[in-house]
Amino acid sequence: MKKFGYVVLALLMCLMSVSVFAQATRTWVSGVGDDVNPCSRTAPCKTFAGAISKTATGGIIDALDPGGFGAVTITKAITLEGNGTLASILSSGVQGVIVNITSGTNRNVVLRNILIDGSGTTLGTNGVNFIAGDALTVEDCYIKSYSTTGILFQPNSNAQLNVHRTSVLQAAIGIRTLGVGAVTAQATISDSMVSKNGTGIQADQNSKMTVRNCYVDGNTADGILGTSSSSCSVTVDFTVTANNGTGMRSNGGGTEVRANNCTITGNATGVSSTNSGQMCSYTSNRVAQNGSPGAFNCSSTNL
Repeated sequence: MKKFGYVVLALLMCLMSVSVFAQATRTWVSGVGDDVNPCSRTAPCKTFAGAISKTATGGIIDALDPGGFGAVTITKAITLEGNGTLASILSSGVQGVIVNITSGTNRNVVLRNILIDGSGTTLGTNGVNFIAGDALTVEDCYIKSYSTTGILFQPNSNAQLNVHRTSVLQAAIGIRTLGVGAVTAQATISDSMVSKNGTGIQADQNSKMTVRNCYVDGNTADGILGTSSSSCSVTVDFTVTANNGTGMRSNGGGTEVRANNCTITGNATGVSSTNSGQMCSYTSNRVAQNGSPGAFNCSSTNL
């Protein structure tokens, strides 16, 4: 009987050990890994999806070497990191990253140094789709070739999007924010390039967005668009909008787009306000060499 008890105890300890190991704070993926592995440094997994179940909430999944690590749905706070490698998520025909964290606190997700690419016979739909959580940070990433949106931020509760040093190209809309119902979608986009999309950056209803020190060029429709009949606020600082259909546009009675120290050049139309939208000039904007300059319809020195 004693021996039986020892065996049971040993089994329980083994299971506890496996459970702890399965929830490591830091895990690893590799182009030559395998998802049956524990995702340790010496036995990495093959995909981000395979590593998530073995990573503790708030943990980090690192890429060891170049590889395509697969589309992934994130349901807990996590960091996906490809520092120093050619880490990628290839998602032809599907979404690259879905963030849908419905419980817990500090529901924060970080995507860093990753290529998110929807190229293929059928383009991916969204590069990144944020549905639920507290915050999403996208740093030093390259997002391209999506039929709908490069980054779609549509939180179902108040949340914050931060995009830094990131390029978003060749999507119907490069970056789009939308507050569902009474939710506020807050966003800061800085030091980034949004290029060759249909619309570059679009803030919809219940959006509060700041675009700072960005280059927004070659988008066939609007470079930067605020659009809502209810509530939408966009502040654009030290940003270049060039060679777009319209450089900046404010659409809808609830929308105010504010430009400060911006260069608006080479667009078919420089600035535009439609459907009672407020297109405001603050200080030192340069509007030059557009097909039509357009016009600001409000101004203020108080940014």
